[in-house]
Amino acid sequence: MTYNLRGPKRGEMRKRAVVLGIVLVALLCAPLLSQTGVDRDAEKIVRKMDELYRSRSSEALVEMQIATPDWQRTLKMRAWSLGMDKTFIRILEPKKEEGVATLRIGNEMWNFLPKIDKVLKIPPSMMMSSWMGSDFTNDDLVKEYTFIESYRFEMTTPEAPESGLRYVKCVPKEGLPIVWGFIVVAVRADDLTPVWEKYYDEKGRLMREIRFQDVKAFGTRRIPSVMELIPTAKAGQKTVIRYLEARFDLELSPEIFTLRNLHGGL
Repeated sequence: MTYNLRGPKRGEMRKRAVVLGIVLVALLCAPLLSQTGVDRDAEKIVRKMDELYRSRSSEALVEMQIATPDWQRTLKMRAWSLGMDKTFIRILEPKKEEGVATLRIGNEMWNFLPKIDKVLKIPPSMMMSSWMGSDFTNDDLVKEYTFIESYRFEMTTPEAPESGLRYVKCVPKEGLPIVWGFIVVAVRADDLTPVWEKYYDEKGRLMREIRFQDVKAFGTRRIPSVMELIPTAKAGQKTVIRYLEARFDLELSPEIFTLRNLHGGL
C-alpha cells in the first residue's frame, strides 16, 4: 500500500488561501462597514451644514434683526466667504454702525471700529462672545469652529422624532474652547435641508435653538433664507437673520480678505 504524502498541489493551496482570506475579511469588516455607513451619513449632513451658506465662495446681502423685551434694532450687512477659512463682513446700516467690519482668516479674527479708527484682534477665548449685541456669537458669524473639523458626530434619534427628519449629534473635540456640551441637528430626510439646531450645555440643558425657515432659490442653490436664533434663558429675546441676496461659487478678489480692506470697502 502506498500513501500520497505530497499533500495538495500549490495551485489548490493558493485557491484555498484566497478563499480563506476573503472569508476572514468579510467576517472582520462586516460590523466596520455598517458603522462606517452610519458615520458617512452623519458626515454628509454636517458637511452640508458647514457649506450651506458658503460653498467654494459666496457673497450675500443680509439683514439681522435683534429683538429683546426692551428694544429692537436692525443691521444690514454684506458678507463674503472663501472656502471654510476666510470670511469678511461689513455693516452697511444703520448709520451708527456703518463701516464696522469683521475679518476672519483661518483661526484669526479682527474687528474694525471706524469711530475710533482701530483694528482689534479677537482672541480665541472671545469666539463664543456676542457679535454686535446679537444672540449670535463671533463664531456663528465667521465659523471658526466647523462641524466637520471641530466636532465628533453620529446619527442619533431624539425622544420624540418627527417623521421625515434625520438627526445628528455633534460633540466638540477635546481641547477646543467651545462652550457647548453637544449640538443636535435636524434635517429633512429627502434633501438634507436643515430644520433646526439645538445647543445643549455640558449638563444636557437646552441653551438655544436655531430654526431654519423660508427656503428660497438663490441662483441654482436652494437654502433657508431665514435663521431665527432663540436663547432659552432669555425670555422674549431672539435674533433673526434674513438673506436678501446671495451668490455662490463666484470669483472673488483676494484683496477682500485683507486687513487693509477693513479700513475701507473695495
